[in-house]
Amino acid sequence: MPSRRKSRRHALQILFQLDLTPQPVEQAIRAFYDSLYPELEPTKPEPDPFAEKLVRGVQERRQEIDELIERHAHNWRLERMPVVDRNVMRLAIFEMMGLRTAPAIAINEALELARKFSGEESVPFINGVLDAVRQELEESGAIVREKSRTTGRSRKTA
Repeated sequence: MPSRRKSRRHALQILFQLDLTPQPVEQAIRAFYDSLYPELEPTKPEPDPFAEKLVRGVQERRQEIDELIERHAHNWRLERMPVVDRNVMRLAIFEMMGLRTAPAIAINEALELARKFSGEESVPFINGVLDAVRQELEESGAIVREKSRTTGRSRKTA
């Protein structure tokens, strides 16, 4: 079974393809696996259940996720954003909402994907949008607010 980071990368690749060439999710997943190994190879790749769960989840909640992105991507229309950037954000938002992944983890993983597949200039934009989405989701109760870190120092009282 691939690592979660690798699964996220696979999911991003499938979502990218779905964004460029709308098709049934199952067809896109099959095409992804077929592209990894030519027909002449003796073994087909093992399914990646986490990647498939991410792709299906993003596609099922895409309208809701896209509305969140548009609400917080000030002065940017979704269709004008780079395909990679909007799919990185879709993945992170679905993980926070649908899988209850800790927001810090979902956002950090999204930023790593952006660094790898997009430009360094996209990282602050994606971070800003995802942080604003996180805050809205926490305030609405859609996700659990992360516990604040304590420094272990005691406060003096007057």
